[in-house]
Amino acid sequence: MVSTSPTEPSAPVVPVHDDPALLSRALRTDGRRVKMHPLETSGRFSRVQVFLFPALIAFYAVLPWVNVGGHPAVLIDIPNRRFFLFGLTFNSTDFYLAFFVLSGIGFSLFVVSALFGRVWCGYACPQTVYLEGVYRKIEALMEGPARKRAQREAGGWTLDRLARLAVKHALFLAVSFVVAHLFIAYFASAEGVLAMIRQNPAENLTPFLWAWGTTLLLYFNFAWFREQLCIVLCPYGRLQGALYDADTITVGYDTRRGEPRGKKGSTTGDCVDCRKCVLVCPTGIDIRNGNQLECVGCAHCIDACDDVMVQVGRATGLIRYDSLAGLEGRARRFLRPRLYGYLVAALAGLAALTTAVSVRKSFDAALLRAQANPRERQGDLVIQRFVVHVNSKSDEPRTFEISLEAPAGAEVILPMKTLELQPFESRHVPAIVSLPFEKSGSGVLKLRTVEKESGKSRESQLPL
Repeated sequence: MVSTSPTEPSAPVVPVHDDPALLSRALRTDGRRVKMHPLETSGRFSRVQVFLFPALIAFYAVLPWVNVGGHPAVLIDIPNRRFFLFGLTFNSTDFYLAFFVLSGIGFSLFVVSALFGRVWCGYACPQTVYLEGVYRKIEALMEGPARKRAQREAGGWTLDRLARLAVKHALFLAVSFVVAHLFIAYFASAEGVLAMIRQNPAENLTPFLWAWGTTLLLYFNFAWFREQLCIVLCPYGRLQGALYDADTITVGYDTRRGEPRGKKGSTTGDCVDCRKCVLVCPTGIDIRNGNQLECVGCAHCIDACDDVMVQVGRATGLIRYDSLAGLEGRARRFLRPRLYGYLVAALAGLAALTTAVSVRKSFDAALLRAQANPRERQGDLVIQRFVVHVNSKSDEPRTFEISLEAPAGAEVILPMKTLELQPFESRHVPAIVSLPFEKSGSGVLKLRTVEKESGKSRESQLPL
């Protein structure tokens, strides 16, 4: 027999699959969800998460507060259509670059998934990081370990249970409030969030509603919805089946070694059927049934099974990170055709993004026709009205020289030839071109705009 918890090796020997308080975790026959009370684990992978989760939480929280080049490291300023990313500055006209960023992230996840399965989900996804690193910690602090929580729940409502639940959910709501504001700082800047907190909510009604809406959404997710987000809503979890192959390294059970299941001292396989791999799983699956959509690759079952194997005097690794080929005793390939395809797509996207960013200029300039009365005839002359549009993408003041070149015989009126624009400012300058009627439609008007600080130029033209 094995001990009741991998963190309590000296506990009384009780088969965990016979414990009625933990049997309530099983799925009901009608398919309704049952609240998860995963047992705590201790082991090499759990220790990695103990250090990794706080570091990732600190990274997520601090990123909007760190300045790079005088601006937040990451700021998505939607109202002003300005975007800052690790020292780079973008505006709404650069939105096309988002395609390369998102496709690059997507193909990178394809590569990672084809190699190592859902390692992102188990170790770096914000859902896992905050749930395991914050909310479950609060739950354990207020209600005790998993077995105690399950026993309290099975024992009905008591004053002690109500008090613990009240404090726990109050802490959940408070943490959700803080996390929501940290999230909003990505869109309103850290300084902006602090300023709005000190002001009357009526002065910033939209951010105020967003903050509380996000708070309630986070509270609902981490207090109740939890593993259902990964199982029901997350598209990545459903996509993984198309990305895996026999050589993908995932959490797997060695059927050849473990079956048939039995007890210590028997002539059966190494699996003693203690069900700890099920009881520590945050999504409640049995990894012994093979690869499943619900598995997030957290490796809790590996730590739990290794602990049991040590206690019963058998080799660890009955459940381990391995490929289907490896679990079946076949050679495992690291590089294979589908991986080449994912890598080529990811590198192509990275190359396209790098090229687009490197050739991107710090301003836009265009020659447009006036919307009102763009063309009229006055005697032997044709009068055409244009607009020069200059848009600065720089976070510093810039000076621009503009010039218009028209065919011989045309007269150009440009009231402003030098523009001084503030950061991200946009300006429209009217221009009038008059030319003989017989020459209309036979030439073009050319615009040349030069940024004095950098010497970079842009050209645009329209037919006359």
